[in-house]
Amino acid sequence: MPSDENDPVLTTSVLATGAPAPTGPAFDIVLLAHVACVIVGLGAVVVAGVQAARLLRDPVEVAARLRSYFAPGVNWAGRIIYGVPIFGFLLLAMSKGAYDLKDAWVMAGLVLWVAAALSAEGLLWPAERRIQALVAERVSDPAVAPDHPTTAALRLAAWKMLLASSALAAAFVAATVLMVAQP
Repeated sequence: MPSDENDPVLTTSVLATGAPAPTGPAFDIVLLAHVACVIVGLGAVVVAGVQAARLLRDPVEVAARLRSYFAPGVNWAGRIIYGVPIFGFLLLAMSKGAYDLKDAWVMAGLVLWVAAALSAEGLLWPAERRIQALVAERVSDPAVAPDHPTTAALRLAAWKMLLASSALAAAFVAATVLMVAQP
């Protein structure tokens, strides 16, 4: 396959498939954005799990200290995961055939991302919103005892959040290994 020396996206290096390897500043910037979305999204998921674990240790005492983390609102750092497939598809388009949606590692990574996004939307973020509401309730009523139903609800939501965070982190790590190894 001939290379176009004037094309800033492609160089003369060739992949095992015989297609030219995509390189160049535009490809590198999109790749960095793709990786940054993974790192920020994974970081937000891991931090959410850590905060849920802290809440499980002592919901009565910790709820007040975590008030700022569990302030009502959208976890925008976690929503950065939606940039992963956007930049991923852009990378596929910029690769000019070097990588394709038909590649098993690309499809496996996409399946893992879909599973992670569905878990985040269906488990992690609803549990986080529940904790936000419960923490706000607890802070406004500091007389809530450890055996109060609010404490049990807080523990349940924290467990859901911790489990979802762990599953999401595992999916992101597996997808990252796939994207790096490209088996």
